[in-house]
Amino acid sequence: MVGGEGPLASPEHAVIVTYQLTGDGFGETYESDVVHALTARLSVAIESAEAGELDGGEFGGGEVTLYAFGSNASRLFSTMEPYLRAFPARPAHAVLRFGEAGDVAAAEQRVEL
Repeated sequence: MVGGEGPLASPEHAVIVTYQLTGDGFGETYESDVVHALTARLSVAIESAEAGELDGGEFGGGEVTLYAFGSNASRLFSTMEPYLRAFPARPAHAVLRFGEAGDVAAAEQRVEL
């Protein structure tokens, strides 16, 4: 887990970010390094804004997916957006989920980065 472990207000919204990496696997070593640097910056920004928390990421299948959670997906994304847009890996997108993970009726919005 990247970020703090404090309690979050309900409902728990999410911002799920996906970046394409080199190749079909886990990307190049340098890509892992720059993604870790990005997650460190995101974690500080999110916690400083009290917008939620960054819950880490997963590498595989030629991409990396980052997960952040908070009480308001729009506010969380606004905090993250400058860092996400500045990150050079493309193609990339974010999905803002406005509701709990188990809520099949939760609205989602896809944003191209």
